[in-house]
Amino acid sequence: MSEYSKNPDVIATLSPEEFHVTQESGTERPGTGKLLNNKEPGIYVDIVSGEPLFASGDKYESGCGWPSFTKPITPAYVEEFSDSTLGMVRTEVRSKNGDSHLGHVFNDGPPDRGGLRYCINSASLRFIHRDDMDGEGYGDYINQVENIA
Repeated sequence: MSEYSKNPDVIATLSPEEFHVTQESGTERPGTGKLLNNKEPGIYVDIVSGEPLFASGDKYESGCGWPSFTKPITPAYVEEFSDSTLGMVRTEVRSKNGDSHLGHVFNDGPPDRGGLRYCINSASLRFIHRDDMDGEGYGDYINQVENIA
């Protein structure tokens, strides 16, 4: 699992919003993320390290204003931490090797799919379409991507 790491060259190319979200634990405004309404088949990876995080088949519309997923594609690449900012206790989600802030996980997801809602900032993710996964080195995950069309 050490093939992924925080990449300073990538960090230098992040937009101000991507930097704020991933490196300063920021949050994009609800309803504004470029991946919120993406319905294409593929995977979502950490924009900084490339760690595979979520599959399109686990994405759903939660109505919260951010992309929501029921589970990580590879749980070992997602770490959870207690977050008591904003006067409440939440569970922050970060990428394991890239240490990018991704968002938060809540216990109000679809009960029939495990009950979790990973509420994730688009600015922390890069989407890789199923057709491009093999060429970008994510071929091992193709069988986990459902055809959603």
